[in-house]
This record gives sequence, structure tokens and C-alpha cells, in this order.
Amino acid sequence: MEQHISERVQSLATSATLAMSQKSAELKAQGVDVINLSVGEPDFPTPAHIKEAAKKAIDDNFTFYTPVAGYLSLRKAIAEKLQKENGVAMQPEQIVVGNGAKQALCNVILASINPGDEVIIPTPAWVSYVEMVKLAEGSVVELPAGIENDFKITPEQLRGAITDKTRMILLCSPSNPTGAVYSAEELQGLVDVITAHPQIIVMADEIYEHINYTGSPIRSLGSFPEIADRVVIINGVSKAYAMTGWRVGYCAAPLWLAKAVNKLQGQYTSGSSSIAQKAAEAAYTGSQQCVEDMRVAFERRRDLVVELAKAIPGLKVNKPSGAFYLFPEVSAFLGKKFGDKVIATSGDLALYLLEEAHVATVDGAAFCAPGYIRLSYATSDDNIRRAMERIAAALKKLN
Repeated sequence: MEQHISERVQSLATSATLAMSQKSAELKAQGVDVINLSVGEPDFPTPAHIKEAAKKAIDDNFTFYTPVAGYLSLRKAIAEKLQKENGVAMQPEQIVVGNGAKQALCNVILASINPGDEVIIPTPAWVSYVEMVKLAEGSVVELPAGIENDFKITPEQLRGAITDKTRMILLCSPSNPTGAVYSAEELQGLVDVITAHPQIIVMADEIYEHINYTGSPIRSLGSFPEIADRVVIINGVSKAYAMTGWRVGYCAAPLWLAKAVNKLQGQYTSGSSSIAQKAAEAAYTGSQQCVEDMRVAFERRRDLVVELAKAIPGLKVNKPSGAFYLFPEVSAFLGKKFGDKVIATSGDLALYLLEEAHVATVDGAAFCAPGYIRLSYATSDDNIRRAMERIAAALKKLN
């Protein structure tokens, strides 16, 4: 049979984070002691009260198809969370629950972007944003911000990037891959620019909002009254509640867009898992102490990995304010050699660290930022120490 793959799929890049995780898993299967710093996943188990809610849901026979947009009780819990924690007024009918925040993001892009529409994405950016826009046949406009700017764009940059084709701005704070957090004042500067362009949808990826080391709550873009009627909030339970495998995320959007997302989701996945939804409901309505306990652990790990990274000659690092990633600049090592092997790119360096140090990282080019690598410190203190020792030793061998 002739193999026929659509141009749509052929145009997509493979997820670099998943690819590196797969490579490290293959080495582990061969008996190699690989420390995986490539995956963006809390290493904590899901809190007990959330697991108990899932078990109860099974006993209570929540085993049938769910509404496309999610159980009303869950959407009410999300609406209450948005009002209480974020100062954002959303009705349950404006919320669509999907199979993780990734699906929620893709749903919104597919429901609102036409071929040729421009989507502004500050970079470094999570690996799937660009590919999702590509899937919708939109055009990505990258706004680069380097380590010298703490990986944050300025209002002047944003103003200069907007054209009559701009349809969406996608902002992630706290950021994957950099951990950058925009202050309320910095967001206000961006909002002032956006206000003058009523055709623009603002997509706020706030999945890391609770993994925040600034000492102040994250200001949601949805809480700015000037643009509240065109902000889409993306969030979910995966990062804050250590529920990555449960696959529950949501978009909270203007009603017209939520209806379009519901229509789209109804044709290709329908509603997400009944059991996972009841677990997510318990996450939002139960004690939040587990969220703070994990945040404290992540902050300790952040301090540890920054201290160890700064001690490695040639690595250029900042101190991230959120999420659980470090995004060091590695240009000092490019052009160096290990034996006959030349480290020409940050991708070469990531592969070298995997093969020589047995530490899995991710090439910054996957995040639209060549010359960097991403390290996830969502792992034990001991793993962080051992990984950074191995990285230091491997980098010292380059000449």
C-alpha cells in the first residue's frame, strides 16, 4: 500500500521534550544510569485526597460519557477558583474542560485562527505553540527576549510586531521554558498596547501560576478590565496538583469562543475522563496545602540548581521566578570539541550531555532559542546535585 501522510502532519516537528525523554528512557532500558532533566513533570505523587475522590467516583458509577465541555460541577469549581484566586469573572458556560491544557490550547487556536492570521509568540516559548499555529495554517511572529532581559518582552517590542493581520498574542507566565514571571506592572504595559487593537485575542497560558517564587500572587491577564472580554485563560491541574497523567485542563473564554471550542471538541474527542474530572473537582475544592508544600519544595530546588549552575564556568544563568525550569545560555561551549566531535549547536551539546554525562536536557532551539538548553529541576535534591556534578565534569572535558 502506498504511504500517504498529509502535508499538515509532515509539516509538524516532533516534540523535542518528548523525543529527549524517549532517548533517555532507551538508555535507561540498556542499564545506563540516566538522570532525566528533560521532562516538565512534577515528581510528586498526586495528593491522597484527590486520589480518594477518583476512587469514590468509580464506586459512585461516574463511568459514563461526560458532557463535551465537562461536568457542570467541575466547571462551577473552576469558575469559583478564577473569581477567588484571580479576580476573573467567568460563568461555567464559558469554560470548556479538555484532555489537558495542551488540548485546550490547540482547541482555541484551531477555533479562532484562519490561514494567514498572525499569532505573536514571545520566545523562548514552549515547543508546541508554534506547531499548533502551523496546524491551523496561521503565521507565527516571534518576539525574542534573551537572558539579559530575564526572557521578557517589552511593550515597545509588542507594539512594533502588531499588524492588521495580528489575530492573537500568546503569553505564558510563569514561563515554560524560562521560569520568567511578568509583574503586574509589566503586564499593564503590554495591556496598554493591546487595548488599542480590538481584533486581537489574548491567550494567557497560566498553567504554572502556583509554582511562583515572587512572594505575590500571579496577576492574571483576565483580570485587566480593558481587555477582559477577549482574554482566554488556559490552565489545568497537571502542574500545581501533580496530576499530569490525569489529563485535565481547560480554557476559560468569551462565550462565543467557548461555544466554538465546544463544537470542535465535540467532533474529535468529546468530553474528558469522568474519573479524572471528579479528581480535578476535588483538587479545586479541597485543601490547597498540598499546592503550597510542593511550591516550597520547588523553590528550594530552584535555589539549589541556580547555585550549582552558577559555579560552572561558561554557563550563563539567571534566577527564574516561577515554574521548575532553568534555561542557561551555553554559547561559551559552542565550537568546542570532545575528541573529534565538534559541539556546533546547543542541540549537539544536549546530545553530548546525554551521551557523556548521562543527563537528559533539551535543546533551546526546540523553544525557538538556539544557544540555550533547558533543565527541569522537578526532581529530587539528590538528583539535582548528581546531575549538575556530571554536567560540570562533562563541560570541563570540552576544549
